[in-house]
Amino acid sequence: MFVQILRWSLLAGAAAVVIGNYARAEEPLTIAYQSTVEPAKVAQADGQYEKAIGRPVEWRKFDSGAEVIAAIASGAVQIGYVGSSPLAAAASRELPVRTILVAIEIGSAEALVVRNGAGIDKPADLAGKTVAVPFVSTTHYSLLAALKHWGIDPASVRILNLRPPEIAAAWQRGDIDAAYVWDPALGRIKESGKVLVTSTEVAAWGAPTFDAWIARADLIAADPQAVQAFADVTLKEYAAYRADPKAWSAESAEVAKIARLTGAKPEEIPALLQGSVFPVKAEQAGPALLGGGTAKAIADTAVFLKEQGKIDQALEDYAPYVDARFVATATATN
Repeated sequence: MFVQILRWSLLAGAAAVVIGNYARAEEPLTIAYQSTVEPAKVAQADGQYEKAIGRPVEWRKFDSGAEVIAAIASGAVQIGYVGSSPLAAAASRELPVRTILVAIEIGSAEALVVRNGAGIDKPADLAGKTVAVPFVSTTHYSLLAALKHWGIDPASVRILNLRPPEIAAAWQRGDIDAAYVWDPALGRIKESGKVLVTSTEVAAWGAPTFDAWIARADLIAADPQAVQAFADVTLKEYAAYRADPKAWSAESAEVAKIARLTGAKPEEIPALLQGSVFPVKAEQAGPALLGGGTAKAIADTAVFLKEQGKIDQALEDYAPYVDARFVATATATN
Protein backbone atom coordinates (compact mmCIF):
# COMPACT_ATOMS: atom_id res chain seq x y z
CA MET A 1 0.00 0.00 0.00
CA PHE A 2 2.79 2.39 0.93
CA VAL A 3 4.53 1.67 -2.37
CA GLN A 4 1.32 2.36 -4.29
CA ILE A 5 0.75 5.65 -2.44
CA LEU A 6 4.36 6.64 -3.13
CA ARG A 7 3.89 5.83 -6.82
CA TRP A 8 0.73 7.97 -6.95
CA SER A 9 2.57 10.83 -5.24
CA LEU A 10 5.44 10.69 -7.71
CA LEU A 11 3.04 10.61 -10.65
CA ALA A 12 1.09 13.55 -9.22
CA GLY A 13 4.30 15.50 -8.69
CA ALA A 14 5.46 14.82 -12.24
CA ALA A 15 2.08 15.91 -13.57
CA ALA A 16 2.30 19.14 -11.58
CA VAL A 17 5.72 19.88 -13.09
CA VAL A 18 4.43 19.22 -16.61
CA ILE A 19 1.37 21.41 -16.03
CA GLY A 20 3.54 24.14 -14.50
CA ASN A 21 5.96 24.09 -17.44
CA TYR A 22 3.08 24.11 -19.91
CA ALA A 23 1.46 27.09 -18.18
CA ARG A 24 4.78 28.97 -18.21
CA ALA A 25 5.28 28.18 -21.90
CA GLU A 26 1.86 29.66 -22.68
CA GLU A 27 2.45 32.78 -20.58
CA PRO A 28 3.78 35.73 -22.62
CA LEU A 29 7.16 37.20 -21.75
CA THR A 30 6.98 41.00 -21.82
CA ILE A 31 10.13 42.75 -23.05
CA ALA A 32 10.65 46.51 -23.00
CA TYR A 33 12.65 48.11 -25.79
CA GLN A 34 13.57 51.65 -26.80
CA SER A 35 14.27 53.39 -30.11
CA THR A 36 18.03 52.96 -29.74
CA VAL A 37 19.76 51.91 -32.96
CA GLU A 38 21.39 48.53 -32.25
CA PRO A 39 21.83 45.16 -34.02
CA ALA A 40 19.40 43.13 -31.89
CA LYS A 41 16.51 44.99 -33.52
CA VAL A 42 17.03 42.65 -36.49
CA ALA A 43 16.32 39.58 -34.36
CA GLN A 44 13.32 41.37 -32.87
CA ALA A 45 11.92 42.17 -36.32
CA ASP A 46 12.46 38.59 -37.49
CA GLY A 47 10.73 36.96 -34.50
CA GLN A 48 13.93 35.14 -33.51
CA TYR A 49 13.39 35.72 -29.80
CA GLU A 50 10.01 34.00 -29.78
CA LYS A 51 11.44 30.97 -31.56
CA ALA A 52 14.42 30.65 -29.22
CA ILE A 53 12.61 31.34 -25.98
CA GLY A 54 9.68 29.05 -26.75
CA ARG A 55 7.16 31.45 -25.26
CA PRO A 56 5.04 34.22 -26.76
CA VAL A 57 6.79 37.58 -26.49
CA GLU A 58 5.01 40.87 -26.03
CA TRP A 59 7.24 43.77 -27.08
CA ARG A 60 6.52 47.13 -25.45
CA LYS A 61 8.18 50.32 -26.63
CA PHE A 62 9.24 52.97 -24.09
CA ASP A 63 10.71 56.43 -24.56
CA SER A 64 13.12 56.39 -21.61
CA GLY A 65 14.93 54.10 -19.22
CA ALA A 66 13.09 55.61 -16.27
CA GLU A 67 9.81 54.40 -17.78
CA VAL A 68 11.27 50.93 -18.36
CA ILE A 69 12.43 50.74 -14.73
CA ALA A 70 8.97 51.71 -13.50
CA ALA A 71 7.38 48.97 -15.62
CA ILE A 72 9.88 46.35 -14.44
CA ALA A 73 9.44 47.42 -10.82
CA SER A 74 5.68 46.94 -11.12
CA GLY A 75 6.10 43.48 -12.64
CA ALA A 76 4.51 44.53 -15.94
CA VAL A 77 7.80 43.88 -17.78
CA GLN A 78 10.25 41.03 -17.20
CA ILE A 79 13.19 42.03 -19.43
CA GLY A 80 14.07 45.60 -20.37
CA TYR A 81 16.54 47.85 -22.16
CA VAL A 82 17.89 50.69 -20.02
CA GLY A 83 20.84 53.05 -19.77
CA SER A 84 23.48 52.94 -17.06
CA SER A 85 22.04 55.96 -15.25
CA PRO A 86 18.50 54.60 -14.72
CA LEU A 87 20.07 51.21 -13.95
CA ALA A 88 22.19 52.79 -11.20
CA ALA A 89 19.12 54.56 -9.84
CA ALA A 90 17.12 51.31 -9.83
CA ALA A 91 19.87 49.32 -8.11
CA SER A 92 20.30 52.09 -5.55
CA ARG A 93 16.61 51.68 -4.71
CA GLU A 94 17.38 47.95 -4.33
CA LEU A 95 14.82 46.94 -6.94
CA PRO A 96 14.84 43.22 -7.92
CA VAL A 97 16.74 43.67 -11.19
CA ARG A 98 19.85 42.03 -12.62
CA THR A 99 22.08 43.18 -15.48
CA ILE A 100 22.33 40.26 -17.90
CA LEU A 101 24.01 41.92 -20.91
CA VAL A 102 25.82 45.13 -21.74
CA ALA A 103 24.04 46.23 -24.91
CA ILE A 104 26.08 49.25 -25.93
CA GLU A 105 29.14 51.12 -24.81
CA ILE A 106 27.86 54.55 -25.81
CA GLY A 107 29.90 56.90 -27.97
CA SER A 108 28.76 59.46 -30.53
CA ALA A 109 25.27 57.91 -30.67
CA GLU A 110 24.31 60.36 -27.91
CA ALA A 111 25.14 64.05 -28.13
CA LEU A 112 24.40 67.54 -26.87
CA VAL A 113 23.10 69.61 -29.78
CA VAL A 114 22.61 73.37 -29.70
CA ARG A 115 20.11 75.17 -31.90
CA ASN A 116 21.32 77.31 -34.77
CA GLY A 117 20.79 80.93 -33.81
CA ALA A 118 20.47 80.21 -30.07
CA GLY A 119 23.68 82.11 -29.36
CA ILE A 120 25.56 79.07 -28.05
CA ASP A 121 29.01 78.96 -29.58
CA LYS A 122 30.90 77.53 -26.60
CA PRO A 123 29.98 75.65 -23.39
CA ALA A 124 29.93 78.82 -21.25
CA ASP A 125 27.09 80.13 -23.43
CA LEU A 126 24.78 77.44 -21.99
CA ALA A 127 24.24 79.58 -18.87
CA GLY A 128 20.76 81.03 -18.95
CA LYS A 129 19.68 78.75 -21.82
CA THR A 130 17.01 76.05 -21.88
CA VAL A 131 18.36 72.52 -22.32
CA ALA A 132 16.10 69.47 -22.61
CA VAL A 133 17.03 65.94 -21.55
CA PRO A 134 15.16 62.86 -20.27
CA PHE A 135 15.81 62.88 -16.52
CA VAL A 136 17.71 59.95 -14.95
CA SER A 137 18.87 58.82 -18.40
CA THR A 138 22.37 58.27 -19.75
CA THR A 139 22.15 61.63 -21.52
CA HIS A 140 21.10 63.33 -18.29
CA TYR A 141 24.14 61.83 -16.58
CA SER A 142 26.38 62.89 -19.47
CA LEU A 143 24.95 66.42 -19.47
CA LEU A 144 25.62 66.86 -15.75
CA ALA A 145 29.09 65.38 -16.14
CA ALA A 146 29.85 67.73 -19.05
CA LEU A 147 28.66 70.78 -17.09
CA LYS A 148 30.87 69.71 -14.19
CA HIS A 149 33.83 69.29 -16.53
CA TRP A 150 33.25 72.76 -17.98
CA GLY A 151 32.83 74.32 -14.53
CA ILE A 152 29.23 75.37 -15.22
CA ASP A 153 26.75 75.39 -12.34
CA PRO A 154 23.72 73.29 -13.40
CA ALA A 155 21.54 75.78 -11.53
CA SER A 156 22.55 78.42 -14.08
CA VAL A 157 21.02 76.33 -16.87
CA ARG A 158 17.29 75.74 -17.26
CA ILE A 159 17.23 71.95 -17.59
CA LEU A 160 13.87 70.51 -18.70
CA ASN A 161 12.77 66.90 -18.28
CA LEU A 162 11.46 65.83 -21.70
CA ARG A 163 11.23 62.44 -23.39
CA PRO A 164 12.85 62.09 -26.84
CA PRO A 165 9.60 62.56 -28.84
CA GLU A 166 8.81 65.61 -26.70
CA ILE A 167 12.32 66.96 -27.33
CA ALA A 168 11.84 66.71 -31.09
CA ALA A 169 8.48 68.50 -30.83
CA ALA A 170 9.81 71.22 -28.50
CA TRP A 171 12.76 71.76 -30.82
CA GLN A 172 10.41 72.13 -33.79
CA ARG A 173 8.39 74.75 -31.89
CA GLY A 174 11.52 76.64 -30.85
CA ASP A 175 10.86 76.11 -27.12
CA ILE A 176 14.37 74.85 -26.27
CA ASP A 177 17.90 76.03 -27.05
CA ALA A 178 19.69 72.71 -26.76
CA ALA A 179 19.11 69.03 -26.01
CA TYR A 180 21.16 65.98 -25.05
CA VAL A 181 19.47 62.94 -26.59
CA TRP A 182 19.75 59.86 -28.82
CA ASP A 183 18.18 58.86 -32.15
CA PRO A 184 15.82 59.27 -33.81
CA ALA A 185 15.33 62.61 -32.00
CA LEU A 186 19.07 63.29 -32.24
CA GLY A 187 19.04 63.06 -36.04
CA ARG A 188 16.07 65.40 -36.27
CA ILE A 189 17.51 68.17 -34.11
CA LYS A 190 20.93 67.97 -35.80
CA GLU A 191 19.25 69.14 -39.01
CA SER A 192 19.01 72.65 -37.52
CA GLY A 193 21.68 72.53 -34.87
CA LYS A 194 25.31 71.68 -34.19
CA VAL A 195 26.88 69.12 -31.87
CA LEU A 196 28.56 70.71 -28.87
CA VAL A 197 29.81 67.45 -27.35
CA THR A 198 29.21 63.70 -27.71
CA SER A 199 29.26 60.96 -25.10
CA THR A 200 32.59 59.78 -26.56
CA GLU A 201 34.22 62.93 -25.23
CA VAL A 202 32.33 62.83 -21.94
CA ALA A 203 33.52 59.25 -21.44
CA ALA A 204 37.10 60.39 -21.97
CA TRP A 205 36.53 62.95 -19.20
CA GLY A 206 35.79 60.09 -16.79
CA ALA A 207 32.02 59.60 -17.15
CA PRO A 208 31.41 56.66 -19.52
CA THR A 209 27.88 55.49 -20.18
CA PHE A 210 26.40 52.26 -21.46
CA ASP A 211 23.07 50.62 -22.20
CA ALA A 212 22.13 47.26 -20.73
CA TRP A 213 19.57 44.50 -20.89
CA ILE A 214 18.21 43.77 -17.43
CA ALA A 215 15.84 41.10 -16.12
CA ARG A 216 13.72 40.71 -13.04
CA ALA A 217 15.28 38.45 -10.44
CA ASP A 218 12.11 36.36 -10.17
CA LEU A 219 12.16 35.63 -13.93
CA ILE A 220 15.78 34.46 -13.65
CA ALA A 221 14.83 32.17 -10.77
CA ALA A 222 11.70 30.78 -12.41
CA ASP A 223 12.81 30.49 -16.05
CA PRO A 224 16.57 30.83 -16.52
CA GLN A 225 16.31 28.99 -19.84
CA ALA A 226 14.25 31.86 -21.27
CA VAL A 227 16.82 34.41 -20.12
CA GLN A 228 19.63 32.29 -21.58
CA ALA A 229 17.81 32.07 -24.91
CA PHE A 230 17.32 35.84 -24.90
CA ALA A 231 21.05 36.37 -24.28
CA ASP A 232 22.02 33.89 -27.00
CA VAL A 233 19.90 35.57 -29.68
CA THR A 234 21.11 39.05 -28.73
CA LEU A 235 24.78 38.06 -28.72
CA LYS A 236 24.37 36.35 -32.09
CA GLU A 237 23.21 39.63 -33.64
CA TYR A 238 26.03 41.60 -32.00
CA ALA A 239 28.52 39.09 -33.39
CA ALA A 240 26.96 39.28 -36.86
CA TYR A 241 27.36 43.05 -36.91
CA ARG A 242 30.87 43.03 -35.50
CA ALA A 243 31.95 40.40 -38.05
CA ASP A 244 31.04 42.58 -41.05
CA PRO A 245 29.78 46.09 -40.16
CA LYS A 246 30.13 47.30 -43.75
CA ALA A 247 27.45 44.80 -44.80
CA TRP A 248 24.96 46.77 -42.72
CA SER A 249 24.68 49.52 -45.32
CA ALA A 250 21.80 51.94 -45.72
CA GLU A 251 20.35 49.67 -48.43
CA SER A 252 20.69 46.42 -46.44
CA ALA A 253 17.79 44.37 -45.12
CA GLU A 254 19.25 44.65 -41.61
CA VAL A 255 19.15 48.44 -41.65
CA ALA A 256 15.61 48.44 -43.06
CA LYS A 257 14.45 46.39 -40.09
CA ILE A 258 16.22 48.66 -37.60
CA ALA A 259 14.67 51.72 -39.25
CA ARG A 260 11.19 50.21 -39.02
CA LEU A 261 11.49 49.60 -35.27
CA THR A 262 13.30 52.81 -34.32
CA GLY A 263 12.09 55.50 -36.70
CA ALA A 264 15.69 56.42 -37.55
CA LYS A 265 16.54 57.28 -41.16
CA PRO A 266 18.14 54.35 -43.03
CA GLU A 267 20.88 56.58 -44.43
CA GLU A 268 21.91 57.59 -40.90
CA ILE A 269 21.83 54.14 -39.28
CA PRO A 270 25.26 52.85 -40.44
CA ALA A 271 27.01 55.85 -38.85
CA LEU A 272 24.93 55.47 -35.69
CA LEU A 273 25.92 51.81 -35.41
CA GLN A 274 29.56 52.77 -35.85
CA GLY A 275 29.15 55.34 -33.05
CA SER A 276 28.71 52.62 -30.43
CA VAL A 277 30.41 49.39 -29.39
CA PHE A 278 28.34 46.21 -29.15
CA PRO A 279 30.24 43.76 -26.91
CA VAL A 280 30.42 40.13 -28.02
CA LYS A 281 30.49 37.15 -25.67
CA ALA A 282 34.19 37.15 -24.76
CA GLU A 283 34.03 40.88 -23.97
CA GLN A 284 30.77 40.56 -22.03
CA ALA A 285 32.22 37.99 -19.64
CA GLY A 286 35.55 39.75 -19.25
CA PRO A 287 36.71 41.83 -16.29
CA ALA A 288 35.95 45.11 -18.07
CA LEU A 289 32.23 44.35 -18.23
CA LEU A 290 30.06 41.76 -16.45
CA GLY A 291 33.14 40.17 -14.92
CA GLY A 292 33.58 43.21 -12.67
CA GLY A 293 33.75 46.47 -14.58
CA THR A 294 29.99 46.86 -15.02
CA ALA A 295 29.33 46.74 -11.26
CA LYS A 296 32.04 49.37 -10.75
CA ALA A 297 30.58 51.58 -13.48
CA ILE A 298 27.13 51.34 -11.88
CA ALA A 299 28.68 52.24 -8.52
CA ASP A 300 30.53 55.25 -9.98
CA THR A 301 27.35 56.43 -11.68
CA ALA A 302 25.38 56.06 -8.44
CA VAL A 303 27.93 58.10 -6.51
CA PHE A 304 27.71 60.88 -9.09
CA LEU A 305 23.91 60.82 -9.08
CA LYS A 306 23.87 61.06 -5.30
CA GLU A 307 26.27 64.01 -5.42
CA GLN A 308 23.89 65.69 -7.84
CA GLY A 309 20.92 64.99 -5.58
CA LYS A 310 19.23 62.68 -8.10
CA ILE A 311 19.12 59.61 -5.82
CA ASP A 312 18.92 59.26 -2.03
CA GLN A 313 21.66 56.68 -1.50
CA ALA A 314 24.58 54.92 -3.13
CA LEU A 315 25.15 51.31 -2.08
CA GLU A 316 28.50 49.92 -1.00
CA ASP A 317 28.35 47.06 -3.50
CA TYR A 318 26.51 46.79 -6.84
CA ALA A 319 27.81 43.32 -7.73
CA PRO A 320 24.49 41.69 -6.68
CA TYR A 321 22.79 43.62 -9.50
CA VAL A 322 24.96 42.00 -12.18
CA ASP A 323 24.45 38.38 -13.26
CA ALA A 324 27.15 37.12 -15.62
CA ARG A 325 25.94 33.53 -15.93
CA PHE A 326 24.15 34.12 -19.22
CA VAL A 327 27.23 35.43 -21.02
CA ALA A 328 29.42 32.76 -19.45
CA THR A 329 27.31 29.95 -20.89
CA ALA A 330 25.78 31.52 -24.01
CA THR A 331 25.56 28.96 -26.78
CA ALA A 332 25.39 31.33 -29.73
CA THR A 333 28.45 31.46 -31.94
CA ASN A 334 29.90 34.80 -30.98
